[in-house]
Amino acid sequence: MRALIIAGRFTTHDEYVYPLRRLEEDRWVVDIAIRGNQMVLSDLGGKIQPTMDIPALQGGYDLLIVPGGAKAMEYMRQDEGILDYIRNFPQTIGCICHGAQLLISAGLVNGRRISGYYSIKDDINNAGGTYVDAPFVTDGRIVTSPHYKHLGPWMAEVLRVVRS
Repeated sequence: MRALIIAGRFTTHDEYVYPLRRLEEDRWVVDIAIRGNQMVLSDLGGKIQPTMDIPALQGGYDLLIVPGGAKAMEYMRQDEGILDYIRNFPQTIGCICHGAQLLISAGLVNGRRISGYYSIKDDINNAGGTYVDAPFVTDGRIVTSPHYKHLGPWMAEVLRVVRS
C-alpha cells in the first residue's frame, strides 16, 4: 500500500508524525510532498523532509493524508497544484484539523459531512458542508477529524475505510 502526505511550513507536528509512523508500522510506502522539495519546520520546530515536490505529484497512491496547521494552510490553500491534486484524488483522503481548509478550497466540502478544527466550523458550513463535531467523520472516501487529540480513532477509521 502507498500513501502520500502533503505538508508545508508550520504543519502541525503531531498531525504529520502520527500518521507517518502509524502507516510505517503497517509497512506502507509513504511519500512526503512539499512545495519546492525542501525540508521545512513543523509548528513545533520538527524537521519535515520531503521525498518529492508538489509538481511531481502522481497517481498510484491508496491514501492521501492532509495534516493541519493554521499557518500552513494560509500558504498551501493558495497553491493550485495542491488543490488540483486533492480535488482529483480518486482514493481515500484522511484530513485533520485545519487541513479541512484545503478540502474547502479544493471544492470537496459541498454536500458532505465534514469535521475540522472548531474555529473553521463556519467556513465548512459556508462552503456547503455540514460541520460535525466528532472524533472522526466519514463521508464516502473522506475521513476528517477536528483535533490531534483524536489521532488514534481517526487513523483507525482512515485505515478501515482505505481497506474496505
